[in-house]
Amino acid sequence: MILNIIIGLVVIGITIIIQAYGTKIWIQHLKIEYASKPLIHFDKRTVKLLIYTALFLLSLNFIEAIIWGFTYYLLPGITEFEDLEKAIYFSLVTFTTLGYGEITISSTNRILSGLEAMNGVLLLGWTTAMMFSVLQYVLKSILKD
Repeated sequence: MILNIIIGLVVIGITIIIQAYGTKIWIQHLKIEYASKPLIHFDKRTVKLLIYTALFLLSLNFIEAIIWGFTYYLLPGITEFEDLEKAIYFSLVTFTTLGYGEITISSTNRILSGLEAMNGVLLLGWTTAMMFSVLQYVLKSILKD
């Protein structure tokens, strides 16, 4: 159990680093892209900003879930996944806390899935907060007097 907790905390640390650097990269991109030519109207450029932001942030979350999937697939004590695709599927269902339940892992390793669910809630919340910040920026830019 202790080993699973340590492995889970290491993976959580890795995913937080990915989310943090991804957020930093996207903020730098926004500064460069919108500093010289700010938004004035809710137009095609604004919609593109929102779509690209959502896709970028969700890509980060997908990468993070894939890392969890690799963790499940590579750990010798977890034998429920015949291939990587099933491990990633289980990870996505767990990361999003959807939890279909048709695939489960053994009781000795299930603490990892609980840690992943906690990690997913945190990072999906971070993604939501970032998306909300971008939407706020859009609205403030457009609604200026």
